[in-house]
Amino acid sequence: MRAVIQRVLSACVRVDGEVAGSIGRGILLLAGCEKGDTNGDYEWIASKVVNLRIFPSDLPDGGHFEKSLLDLRAEGFGKEGDAAILAVSQFTLLGDARKGRRPSFADAMPVEEAKSAFENFLGALRETGVPVATGVFQAMMEVESVNHGPVTIILDSRKRL
Repeated sequence: MRAVIQRVLSACVRVDGEVAGSIGRGILLLAGCEKGDTNGDYEWIASKVVNLRIFPSDLPDGGHFEKSLLDLRAEGFGKEGDAAILAVSQFTLLGDARKGRRPSFADAMPVEEAKSAFENFLGALRETGVPVATGVFQAMMEVESVNHGPVTIILDSRKRL
């Protein structure tokens, strides 16, 4: 599985003009399922996402990378919708553009398998206790976000990035 996470002040996803999912301060997570992924891959990414220390401390002299989503949740941080994840399925993260001008998606999991795989991944995320909003699998989506930092991290369960 490959994922891109962004620290955001807010994010939402719309399908046909209607909001499908939204969060306040938290993580926008774009995730692509790869052929051969297992529940171990999904659990590794889920654990990494909620434990990464990418949020600033509230102390005036605090660092920019002091707290994780789980830390924020434990502190009762913010308002409704904060310290949450907006997870969006994005198979194009598996695109290989090394040859030619059109990316190859040969490593992306076939859509029939990817839908249930992404649901398994969402289950792993939800087991962490962090609220998870989502887009709509295989829909044409409009994703809006207000990046904070900006902070963007790439994760790959195969390479353990």
